[in-house]
Amino acid sequence: MSFDLGNLLQQYLGGANPNVNPAQAESDFDHVAQSVPRATVAQGVTQALRSEQTPPFSHMVSQLFSNSNPDQRAGMLNHLLANVGPSVLSSVAGGALGNLMGADQARVTPEQANRVSPDQVQELAAKAEQQNPGIVDRMGDFYAEHPTLVKAIGGAALAIALGHMAQGMQRH
Repeated sequence: MSFDLGNLLQQYLGGANPNVNPAQAESDFDHVAQSVPRATVAQGVTQALRSEQTPPFSHMVSQLFSNSNPDQRAGMLNHLLANVGPSVLSSVAGGALGNLMGADQARVTPEQANRVSPDQVQELAAKAEQQNPGIVDRMGDFYAEHPTLVKAIGGAALAIALGHMAQGMQRH
């Protein structure tokens, strides 16, 4: 291994390191995400999504959606939609998401996901979090499968994720 994982993570223990620039946090996140168990990445991402030092969950999900490819968008929407009831679906974006899926369809396709706007995703994520706060954990787990995409949440949020990943590694 060309870097010292322990020393790298030590920089992030206790939260965001103000001396680390966003590009450095992205690079460090890449290295760590490739070197630790996926569950550790999921824990770090989940904590960044929950942190009061980052934008609201719904805003970050919308930002990640904007930076996703069609398959990732569909996966993200399917995770969100699996955690809300039909009434939420019909209340978001004037019912546009309910109309998009139709009554007989269980999953959003990549083509359908491309017709959903980041603003609609932000509204859906906010409603999903209100209805089921556990959605943050499920989305953190989803994003752990896509560590390159996670970099879209920005350096400060990545530093928070790295701090939580470091704490998780210390416990093991």
